[in-house]
Amino acid sequence: MTTRVLLVDDDDSLSETLALAIGKRGYRASRASSGDAALLAIGSADVDFDVVVTDLNMRGLNGIELCERIVLSRPDLPVIVLTAFGSLETAVSAIRAGAYDFISKPVAIDALLIAIDRAAKNRALREEVKRLKLAIERRPRFEQLIGESAAMHGVYDLVDRIADTETSVLITGESGTGKEVVSRALHARSRRRDRPFVAINCAAMPEALLESELFGHVKGAFTDAKNSHEGLCTQADGGTLFLDEIGDMPIGLQPKLLRVLQDRTVRPVGGRSEIPIDIRVIAATNRDLETAVEEGRFREDLYYRINVVHIELPPLRARAGDVLSIAQHFLDRFAERAQKHVTGIAQGAAEKLVSYGWPGNVRELQNCIERGVALTRYEALSVDDLPEKVRNYRRSHVLVSSDDPSELVPMDEVERRYITRVMEAVGGNKTAAARILGFDRKRLYRMLDRLDVDAKPAAG
Repeated sequence: MTTRVLLVDDDDSLSETLALAIGKRGYRASRASSGDAALLAIGSADVDFDVVVTDLNMRGLNGIELCERIVLSRPDLPVIVLTAFGSLETAVSAIRAGAYDFISKPVAIDALLIAIDRAAKNRALREEVKRLKLAIERRPRFEQLIGESAAMHGVYDLVDRIADTETSVLITGESGTGKEVVSRALHARSRRRDRPFVAINCAAMPEALLESELFGHVKGAFTDAKNSHEGLCTQADGGTLFLDEIGDMPIGLQPKLLRVLQDRTVRPVGGRSEIPIDIRVIAATNRDLETAVEEGRFREDLYYRINVVHIELPPLRARAGDVLSIAQHFLDRFAERAQKHVTGIAQGAAEKLVSYGWPGNVRELQNCIERGVALTRYEALSVDDLPEKVRNYRRSHVLVSSDDPSELVPMDEVERRYITRVMEAVGGNKTAAARILGFDRKRLYRMLDRLDVDAKPAAG
């Protein structure tokens, strides 16, 4: 939308000159010949000004007094003060009165335009922060899930539809996308909400220890088994068992888990009797399980047992519109915890957050905001408060054309670059890449090998 500027000056000639100059640059300028007239214009419901530019020395209310009045009634409206007396004392007085900026006469139009543009963007950012806070406060609570993008609304809809069923669920997505948060949302909205939610990371321990943790063991089952131990499957009886990183479960343990899921009974290590259990299973992984099945690293029968309903969480780079609302949520949390008066994110920092690729997804954004709150000396996070890799990030593009015939590349190179870009975008997930490219996975494998594309999954 066109930036609306109110010019306040009792020198009609100068006011008209400035109005014409900034009007040529695309701004919509209105004029007021006194401070009182400016206050009437600002208080009118007809126009919502984005920036006020006022002269310092005027009859009646001077620029400092006008600035103070505007700050009291409209703290969201930035004021730029112009004066022919560009002393340090005058500048300090203007800033103390709440002025956004201070420019000396004679006015350099380019400098004024830059100041107006910055002030308007600053106001727009403050309004966006207020809108985000209000949206967070008013939105229907969906546990700890945040985001209004189309991708997240699809997740919300699916969670709502299956939460109160007994169906097994497989949640996939890159590391840091919030798979456990979704699993807890499913549990909280189910009829099992008052029963235990028990989580285990299947990649965090060796096979023997994982088996004992899942199924329990009896006294004397092995050398160090001095007492019997109740497994997590039994602890979750009546509630939900969350199997995180199930794609990393040792292949030797997978048939034992399959039997538990099929029979709904568990036999502790070293035990002779089966213990009946009533659990709902939610599994999660950042691995490509379909490829793991084809390569013999994951049992096909177990895959179909856990994958009755599939929820795929989008990476944060695919929901850039949610970045600032999530960042504001974390900022409020960490500012309160640190007891610091940090209320928002400066425009430059917000632009960096939105443009960054977030390979670590929401977890990386959380870390970034926590760091920023710890470091900042101001009310709003600045670019300098962000990690270096976020500050210096430049989005990469795959270029496959040129007007110079000598720079054109063979079709194999075009394919290699594009497939590489797709593999980066999906975090190395071959199933997702094949779907985007319109291939079956076998054809994708052949092309990856032929074109020498690095297909390793994203770390994490």
